[in-house]
Amino acid sequence: MNGIRPNLNVLIAAPRGFCAGVDRAIQIVELALERFGAPVYVRHEIVHNRFVVDRLAAMGAIFVDELDEVPDDRPVVFSAHGVPKSVPAAAQDRGLTYVDATCPLVSKVHRQAERLSADGRHILFIGHGGHPEVIGTFGQVPPGSITLIETLEDVAALEVADPTNLTFLTQTTLSVDDTAAIVAALKARFPAIQVPRSEDICYATSNRQAAVKAIAAECERMLVIGSPNSSNSLRLAEVAERMGCPARLIERASDIDWTWFGQPRATGVTAGASAPEVLVREVVDALAGRFTVSETHVDHTPERMIFKLPRELVGLPA
Repeated sequence: MNGIRPNLNVLIAAPRGFCAGVDRAIQIVELALERFGAPVYVRHEIVHNRFVVDRLAAMGAIFVDELDEVPDDRPVVFSAHGVPKSVPAAAQDRGLTYVDATCPLVSKVHRQAERLSADGRHILFIGHGGHPEVIGTFGQVPPGSITLIETLEDVAALEVADPTNLTFLTQTTLSVDDTAAIVAALKARFPAIQVPRSEDICYATSNRQAAVKAIAAECERMLVIGSPNSSNSLRLAEVAERMGCPARLIERASDIDWTWFGQPRATGVTAGASAPEVLVREVVDALAGRFTVSETHVDHTPERMIFKLPRELVGLPA
């Protein structure tokens, strides 16, 4: 760029980045490496962020797709997204040492699914097909006792044997607005549907979406830091777009499309729940390389949630 750098107000959303479940999952891998030594195997990405996965791999974590890739003499960690019941059962059958890093809020959905299925209810699960969290939740209950609902069209086309025996649960990382519309459609079509006692979309997902809404109207662009396979990160970009603020999901500062970005007067920056703060600073530094940046931190809902570590790792230094 030639001459004087244009001014840019960077509105940094808060809360952003790591949630308590992600913090816990990463710490579990680090402590497992400390306790058992390298390598420690991890079934699937511990969280959906390449920077995090690469850092843990450099420390000695080996990420695999399936349990049969884990040697008999090495420990394995299950990812924060949760796993079907068959996975820990198979690990036990082989005598593997395993540590479950499933987010406690995902585990709560698993227990709800088990209870509702045991009560004979047919579960309508609102989520995205193929996502590890959905696969894990479906794996908690007998086949045929749960049906995936992804869209309003799915609600309209749904045929059930007993409309009076339905309930619903949701993936924890969905769009708050989209899910509310689907729930409303389910209630309208099936008035007798049992409503869960509590909300399944997790506090971190809801808070990050609300934080984007709080700044989107003031921004001409929105940069969302997160991986393309991160559901909660994708939803943040969608939230901004729906409010009329053009948004891009980027993994790192090097992914910024400067032609698309142009020369806005104000841009928002946020990060999905699996993206570390170091990547936020990397993006702000990249902006400062092209603009005269002024930072504004907009803290919408402070978070103080902390989850306990698994018993087998308690007592090790954090």
